[in-house]
Amino acid sequence: MRSARSVTTFAAGAASILALTVASLGLPAIARQAAPAAQPQGASPAPAAAPQPATPQAQANPLAESVAAVVNDDIISSYDVVQRMRLLMATSGMQPTQENLPQIEQEALRSLIDERLEMQELKRVEKQQKITIISTDKEVDEQIADIAQSNKMTADQLKQSLTAQGIGLDTWRAQLRADSSWQSWIQGRYGSRLRIGEDQIKAYQRRLAESAAKPQYQVSEVFIDATRVGGMETAANGASQLITQMQQGAPFAAVARQFSASATAANGGDVGWISPGEMPPEVDAALEQLRPGQLSKPIPVKDGVYIIYLRDKRAGSKSTIVDLKQVAAPLAANATPEQVAAATKLLVDLKPKIANCAALEATAGKVEGLVAGDLGEAEITDLAPAFQEAASKLDVGQISDPIRTDAGMHLIAVCGKRQGGANAPSHDQIENRLKGQQLALISKRYLRDLRNQATIETR
Repeated sequence: MRSARSVTTFAAGAASILALTVASLGLPAIARQAAPAAQPQGASPAPAAAPQPATPQAQANPLAESVAAVVNDDIISSYDVVQRMRLLMATSGMQPTQENLPQIEQEALRSLIDERLEMQELKRVEKQQKITIISTDKEVDEQIADIAQSNKMTADQLKQSLTAQGIGLDTWRAQLRADSSWQSWIQGRYGSRLRIGEDQIKAYQRRLAESAAKPQYQVSEVFIDATRVGGMETAANGASQLITQMQQGAPFAAVARQFSASATAANGGDVGWISPGEMPPEVDAALEQLRPGQLSKPIPVKDGVYIIYLRDKRAGSKSTIVDLKQVAAPLAANATPEQVAAATKLLVDLKPKIANCAALEATAGKVEGLVAGDLGEAEITDLAPAFQEAASKLDVGQISDPIRTDAGMHLIAVCGKRQGGANAPSHDQIENRLKGQQLALISKRYLRDLRNQATIETR
């Protein structure tokens, strides 16, 4: 399935996207050379400081183009950069200011370079393997129709909104084509071969169970990758600019789609419900200080900067489900101390011989007087009181010391542990989440290798 970036409501930002022309805002030279001088009809005054007069060069030749970058042998013009800037502003809801235009320009140029590299690679693979990867015009049209529908518009209305803001439709179509084609290639090449093991799913369930009683946060994220933008200082400054724009009304999801380097960008930065320990410690610390509806300050981590929006918060669920097996030495409730001691010794001697849950029944079956069996899954609170404490403290794969009940002496083994309750993700949801994370990592590494091998010249 091909995916496309959503376009958020255009009406909110349409009037002011071009209220300050790129030239009058003192945009860096690349964009200023290609900036159209005329403003769209109906443009409202911008919320920024009064614009300065356009430079003589821009006034004299507003449609002049220059080479902004060369990616291998593929040229990116200054016109391409300005068009992508306008698209970024339109689809993120950001308002142009003196402070954020350099950031928008750099993001536009970076995204164009990445897309050129992706399309060059896809064309190479198509030629080499004689297959079709790149989205056709019809498929791009279908994406546009889907995006328009999600914004409660027709495709024609959506296109008119873009052209009214000075954005050429070819610019948007090129972005959609590159994005969907690349994701289709990554999914097609690696998705079928990617296997998420049961041990990975159980480890994820175990982490959820261990943190089930802790507070849980519903969050959205924007992650600025320091290696992509040129260092931590640039990432932090960029994050500050984005926060300012979101505080002034730019939708978080729209900004995330265009500026976030996280795998969640395609979903508007939606991470879902998380517990402490699932994100970097710096993010956990920030979440403790936020209230629902609040936006974080820039959060530096080792490889970039996060912006977190806390959508909701809830108390942890104490419902934990464990998958248990047991070995028992049957004893009457009134068994003598000697009988209890003998049964205890049998279990103590057996415990180190049990390698894992899978081997428990076979190993116990070799010892006369013992019975073993699978107790299945149960919530810890539904277990017999004697088993509850052991099941709570044991990690997956661990075996208890002998436990006395009215029925005998027991060893219990925790073979699985997961969060319970209606909010717990299902097995398939966890598998899909882990698979998505791995595919996003593969895509990131693939693109990084293409950058390292390419000849990229910016001017």
